[in-house]
Amino acid sequence: MDLSEHNKELFNTHIGKQEALSTPQALRDALPIDDLSATTVVKARKEVRDIIWGKDKRLLAIVGPCSIHDIDQALEYARLLQKLSKEVENEIKIVMRVYFEKPRTVLGWKGMIYDPHLDDSFDILTGLQRARKLLLEVNKMGLACATEMLDPLVPQYIADLVSWTAIGARTTESQTHRQMASGLSMPVGFKNSTNGDFTVAINAAKAARKQQSFLGINQEQGQICIFHTNGNPDTHLILRGGNDGPNYSAEHVAMAEVVLEKAGLEKAIMIDCNHSNSGKDPYKQPEVLEDIVKQKLDGNKSVIGFMVESHIHGGSQNIPSDLSKLKHGVSITDACIDFEGTKTMFFDAQKQLTKVLLKA
Repeated sequence: MDLSEHNKELFNTHIGKQEALSTPQALRDALPIDDLSATTVVKARKEVRDIIWGKDKRLLAIVGPCSIHDIDQALEYARLLQKLSKEVENEIKIVMRVYFEKPRTVLGWKGMIYDPHLDDSFDILTGLQRARKLLLEVNKMGLACATEMLDPLVPQYIADLVSWTAIGARTTESQTHRQMASGLSMPVGFKNSTNGDFTVAINAAKAARKQQSFLGINQEQGQICIFHTNGNPDTHLILRGGNDGPNYSAEHVAMAEVVLEKAGLEKAIMIDCNHSNSGKDPYKQPEVLEDIVKQKLDGNKSVIGFMVESHIHGGSQNIPSDLSKLKHGVSITDACIDFEGTKTMFFDAQKQLTKVLLKA
């Protein structure tokens, strides 16, 4: 058997096909950032950092759909949220949740970047184009964007338009994601593990503050490079509950504060109002926010913000074989609270947070 025959058994034995992808720079040239969007990003990143470090006493709110599956509906939601953002801006800094990647325990829709047509065609170039275009449009409104970074190559295509990033519960323990976070240009929150343990997330936040080296692609040629980071000083903990139930109470927050102090990190904690903290019932999110606000009224200084999964209409839906049957403004991943409910919970929180800010 000659070498060519051996190669068939040595390389890509489970690869069906390969497709070339445009470089990050080519996508950025096709959809360049404008002055208004750049101003939104730079301003929001500074505000978020100031909240994390206690210089800004407002609460940071990461709010929006569980995932983006329709650009027009996302822009419709963004216009609603932009108006709400202006109404509560003295007490709450709103950043829109614009999530394009969804981690999967087994199988399922992986998000707009991977499958923008919702048909398992995996047209990733179109997904990246749509993601970047949406981020540009939202930032042009003056509304900052947040996302979860899952694939370590994706930031090169969209990170200049993102003001805050999450590392999810399934990837917080990943060395690859800690290295990536170390080099990201915006603040990064690490979620506690799905079992509820937050020590792993605190370790991740600490690791991402250190210098790291890892493999990635550069902007210009999409060439494989070794990236040497300076570390990201703006990492923090996100409590999202776990298999044993919620972990947003004052007692849980106090325990997290102890571990953060032992790790040598400042006490900066964000609380996810959905997921295991709401028992995956999006209409219990207001109860979680009420508890957060009560903790602030009681003098808590470590809770810096919260996350809410919200859409135009509430609930969730499966992806039908006939995509024309998709309901307008309803999540196709985790269930969300409707926008009217979102407004109510934010206005209720605003009234109480005014008292907190007066004490500050």
